Amino acid sequence: MALKCGIVGLPNVGKSTLFNCLSNAKAQAANFPFCTIEPNVGTITVPDERLNKLSDLVNPQRIVPTTIEIVDIAGLVKGASKGEGLGNKFLANIRETDAIIHVLRCFDDPNVVHVDGSVDPVRDKEIIDIELQLKDLESVDQRIAKVQRAANSGDSTAKKIYDYLMRLKTALEQGKSARTVETQNEEDEKLMKELQLLTAKPVLYLCNVEETSVVNGNSHVDRVREAVKDERAEVLVIGAAIESDISELETYEERQLFLADLGLDEPGVSKLIKAAYRLLNLQTYFTAGEKEVRAWTIHKGFTAPQAAGVIHTDFEKGFIRAEVIKFNDFIQYKSEAAVKDAGKMGVEGKEYIVQDGDIMHFRFNV
Repeated sequence: MALKCGIVGLPNVGKSTLFNCLSNAKAQAANFPFCTIEPNVGTITVPDERLNKLSDLVNPQRIVPTTIEIVDIAGLVKGASKGEGLGNKFLANIRETDAIIHVLRCFDDPNVVHVDGSVDPVRDKEIIDIELQLKDLESVDQRIAKVQRAANSGDSTAKKIYDYLMRLKTALEQGKSARTVETQNEEDEKLMKELQLLTAKPVLYLCNVEETSVVNGNSHVDRVREAVKDERAEVLVIGAAIESDISELETYEERQLFLADLGLDEPGVSKLIKAAYRLLNLQTYFTAGEKEVRAWTIHKGFTAPQAAGVIHTDFEKGFIRAEVIKFNDFIQYKSEAAVKDAGKMGVEGKEYIVQDGDIMHFRFNV
């Protein structure tokens, strides 16, 4: 599944430094606005300790983790919704992503210039929010114009669409994002998908802090948390400069010592990748054999045939059944044969909802 998160934020808040830590693809990290003109795209692996545990037991020829695409999108300025700066390109690039990682500068450093002259993460957030909301308002107004006449004439379906559009319009005009407007039925959900609104995308606010604030945050972070408390959004604290230092260390042991000195249990980028995974409402199942142990990405709620279709469409079309082993059972009994002997392997049909960590083998006929 080609799932994509876009890293956004005002110029010079640490987006490209963060991107460099996340991906082998290198964005130019420089102390001036617009150092990233074209969006940089990198594919990153999702950290999952379960994959290593399975590999230790199965000893496969190769290990294949699951991945997410991360896009570093050019910095935004006021007026982007009207094409100012790199506005049109920026907005088009966001539209292509599945979720947004919004980087906010939450550190004071006179040596790093701020595009607006001072550090204020809530103001910075609102600048981008307003530009996205204005663009969404334009899309909603266009759809209202198309459906209004039919709604006024008594068409019940058009009236429902019109009512939902008006709720979206009211929220956007009040400076609220589309994600805060709840869908009340399947028609609303379908319309929301059709509109492809920028502010409907799930968002993770990433507070970029100095070294002394990576554990407990700071007053800037507190203000961000207060500002987004009604958005159903996650807030993560990370030090992009520290992550850059960690990424340059050569061995796992060196990285662990560095983290221990800072009072951290894992790199911030690992927390970020896991948070992005949750943000996209994803989960993982595994296939395990001598040739490979592999993690597969699916949406939560996928049935067994849908999960099989991620491997190949023929698996879904010709699905017969799925043989399912729970991860903890595999770790306890240490092999597929031992799990079978213990009566712990499940045989599931088309209605089975795949659970996170399931180890699956599909039977199909095409």
